[in-house]
Order: sequence, then structure tokens, then C-alpha cells
Amino acid sequence: MFELVNDRSWIDNIGERNVRTLEDARRYIEDSAIAMYERLGFGLYAVELEKTGEPTGICGLVKREGLDDVDLGFAFLPRFWGLGYALEASRAVLSYATETLGRRRIVAIVSRHNQRSIRLLGRLAFRFERMVAPKPDGELLELHAWEN
Repeated sequence: MFELVNDRSWIDNIGERNVRTLEDARRYIEDSAIAMYERLGFGLYAVELEKTGEPTGICGLVKREGLDDVDLGFAFLPRFWGLGYALEASRAVLSYATETLGRRRIVAIVSRHNQRSIRLLGRLAFRFERMVAPKPDGELLELHAWEN
């Protein structure tokens, strides 16, 4: 997580999280991912290579303030881009969301300039709906939706 949140692509597309030490990373995981699991029963999953267990990124469901629906979230370290891991993990999360959690609609928010993620959402059958600003003074983001 420390490497991921400090990667330039994370900072540019998701935002600065001020994680400067391993202790900051632990706190970030506790305050975000673990807290969401405790509150809602779902959250982000670590994605790792099957053979070695090497972490590649994260993928899962997030409930963000300012959005009515549950949001698919994903981020991978650049050395694992283009290898199909985000697509495979996202499909597994969507399957879990529908089959286990009973969700019929999932959204994803993405910066307009993040074409790589927009293409992935298209491959997952998400469709652009509208522009949203989840945070009051925040950037306008594309909202894409997927319905089962």
C-alpha cells in the first residue's frame, strides 16, 4: 500500500494521501479499508500474483460520500499494467457484488484524463452516465455505471 499510494499515477488520478512512512500506510489501511469492512461488510481487496503472492494492487467496492451507489475502485502498480490483472480482479468483484451482496448497480468514478481506466470500464460494460463532483470543491469526474 505504501508503494501504491505514493506512485505518481495514484497521486494524479486518486489523490495525495500523505502516506510517508510504513506506519502512515498501516494507519491509512486501518482508517479506510478496514473501517469500511467494519461499517459495511465490504471494501478493497489486495490483489496479488497467484504463484508468488507478490502484491500487484487493490480492487474492490467502496461507498463514497456524495455517491448514492457503491463504487468499483481499483489501482495497480505500473509494472503490472496491461497484463489483465485489473480486468480479472474487477470481474471477480462484480461477480461478488451481484452474487453475494445482491447488488444490481455499481458505479465507478474516474478522471477524464485517465483513459486507461475508462477503457477498462468499457470492457467491463460500464457506461458513461454523467459528470459528478463527489467532493464540494473537487474535480469533476466521469461517473460510469454497470447494471446486472
